[in-house]
Amino acid sequence: MMKKFFYVLAFTAVSLWFLGPLFFIFLASLTPSSDFYRWDAIFPSKLTLDHVRKLLVNLGGWRAMLTSVQVALIAIAISFALGIPAGYALTRYKFRGKNFIKLVMLFTRSIPLVVIAVSLVTIYLRLNLADTAFGVGLAHAAMVLPFVVLITSSIFSGVFVEYEEAGMVFGLTRFGAFLRITMPLALPGLAASAIFAFIMSWNEVFAASVLAITNRTLPAHILSTAMASPDYFKFAAGTIMAVPAMVFIFIIRKYLISMWGISLK
Repeated sequence: MMKKFFYVLAFTAVSLWFLGPLFFIFLASLTPSSDFYRWDAIFPSKLTLDHVRKLLVNLGGWRAMLTSVQVALIAIAISFALGIPAGYALTRYKFRGKNFIKLVMLFTRSIPLVVIAVSLVTIYLRLNLADTAFGVGLAHAAMVLPFVVLITSSIFSGVFVEYEEAGMVFGLTRFGAFLRITMPLALPGLAASAIFAFIMSWNEVFAASVLAITNRTLPAHILSTAMASPDYFKFAAGTIMAVPAMVFIFIIRKYLISMWGISLK
């Protein structure tokens, strides 16, 4: 009984540690400006969506949010189109320099983006990719790709090659065995990779600020607008930033939970 009590206590403490700040961010974003700077009351006398509405409508946050979703989906599509075959090849095939390739992929993330910003903008201007959602998505895909390759490689290594060989015995090609056997078994892990790629793209601000002016993502847009506004607009921006990512995770939660052997009906 005592052990169960400590489990519940620890779970409650961890939940409050993570959910507490989110709760107060949401609360502050819904607090009227007249109650926001009052120190004699923790909770406001009433709630309002006025700050969120002004940030989305008057300051153009709605358009920036749609751009962020579009950029994140482009980054996921490109990184998965290149990363899944690369991760599969690193897992299933033996060749010289495989570990060196993994090291080089990680090394690319050690170079600060600010170092190559001028060259990157110059290339984008010549290719007419500047100030486009596809251009920003391409830059985000380059940032996400090394992690997608390594994560998918680890995922595919957990799928026994004997399953594919059994499928090929019964007439499947190697590509058919990959699509019909390996991919369904690896789907929970790929969903986790998609979440990782989405959150990296959603939170990235420097590339979106440098490569776009009118088609900026939500973090870049907030950096140039809401950060110069009163504090309640900053909390409203935090709410707008958090909600879409939470919705995305909620949609694919069953794949995440199934990674730990739990299934949702």
